[in-house]
Amino acid sequence: MTSDKTYSLICLIDVNRKCSGEPIKKTPFQIRNIRLFIAFRVFFNARFYYPVFTILFLDFGLTLEQFALLNVVWALTIVLLEVPSGALADTIGRKNLLVCTGIFMVLEMSLLCFAPMGNPHLLFIIFLVNRVLSGTAEAAASGADEALAYDSLKKEGDPADWGLVLVRQMRFQSAAFIIAMSVGGAVYDPDVMNRVAHWLGLNLTLTQEMTLRFPLFLTLGMAMMTLWTVVRMKETGSGTNETAVSRTKWRDALLNTVTLTLQAGRWIVKTPFALMIIATAVAFDHIMRMVITLSSEYYRLIDLPEATFGLIGSGMALMGIFIPYAALKLVQRRSPRFNLGVMAGLTLTGLVGMTFFLPILGLIPMILLRGAMFLLVFFSSHYLNRITRSHQRATVLSFKGVTINLAYGLIGLAYSLLLGTTRSRVVETDPGLAGEVLENTVFIESFAWFPGYFVVTLSALVILGFWVLRCTEAHKQVG
Repeated sequence: MTSDKTYSLICLIDVNRKCSGEPIKKTPFQIRNIRLFIAFRVFFNARFYYPVFTILFLDFGLTLEQFALLNVVWALTIVLLEVPSGALADTIGRKNLLVCTGIFMVLEMSLLCFAPMGNPHLLFIIFLVNRVLSGTAEAAASGADEALAYDSLKKEGDPADWGLVLVRQMRFQSAAFIIAMSVGGAVYDPDVMNRVAHWLGLNLTLTQEMTLRFPLFLTLGMAMMTLWTVVRMKETGSGTNETAVSRTKWRDALLNTVTLTLQAGRWIVKTPFALMIIATAVAFDHIMRMVITLSSEYYRLIDLPEATFGLIGSGMALMGIFIPYAALKLVQRRSPRFNLGVMAGLTLTGLVGMTFFLPILGLIPMILLRGAMFLLVFFSSHYLNRITRSHQRATVLSFKGVTINLAYGLIGLAYSLLLGTTRSRVVETDPGLAGEVLENTVFIESFAWFPGYFVVTLSALVILGFWVLRCTEAHKQVG
């Protein structure tokens, strides 16, 4: 009976709203752009070649040095385009920028899917263009998708529901990532695919040269779904009608974006704790990402079958469900200084452990490193958002993104030079080494530099911290 009265009251309120002309707010998932935003995040980020990223490039015929340089190009492309992409979104419209993202993704994957093998110089040029397109797509998507979705929620629903949108988006994205990692690693392995073909009764013999493109074709399918998704989005007005005037003043919009970024930079420099959060993120992130980028080649050298790479990646992704809870307890009960020590201990242990290249057991130090990476993401986000004022929060976070990508690009360049030097020394010491044996030897020897490099970087961070934080207690406060 009570429920009937409640239902009648709700109906009466809705009728009164309709009569008064007040728009009825939709639930977030009734809004078209919200559903498409979630789909976009899933299709754009679930890439089937991630579990075999390094060995894919090497099996195409590229060298480790070329692979490292290509990652430098990718990172620097993002750094250069991250700042103006926001102004561009406000100039041409957010949907239009997302359509460009979809087009860039289709182009970058098409290049790899149909890249001819056998000509190393042409292959490097193709992969170079691919990395530029990929970095451009990442920069174009950064912020535009979220801004379009949030404005849609603000216009048609309740902005307070944004947390619900993010929860569902992260769940769907994680599930898709696990599937992509598992399937991508399996279809790359010719032994697995030959067994599947035999089970299906197909008289086929698949080689590595054939199966290495399977994850790429699957990701091309995701790229087409990405483009189809963004084409179906609708501009909210924030990116078109309200900025019709700014289209004639796009230079002013771009200049304003750069000015805001510089202002955020000055605030960071003048805020000791903020400066140390950014410095810590830079110090840890670039070496972690460099090692994780090389993970598939590392797995191959510790005798893990290629078919397991995707399953390992899925397992690592599952850590993201549990570690944030541990990170939350740490920030609630321990100081930032203590949490830095935990993160540093895990990172150094992982890096040292990986240099031994222990068969199978070598997976343990990689797990430690991945765990430290999850902690870094949580800690940097928590502490930086806590001290940053609302009006410049997005700009400060963007500044952090630019600096860590710049550091990643620089370590990629340094690593490519290290590989070249190491190869010359190995060949000089043992002229009989060649081919895959030479590449493996160079890779193993180059890894020995990572722990020492991290110790030097961490020492510089600690020295900077003593000097910058000498007049503040923020790094000792819990919460």
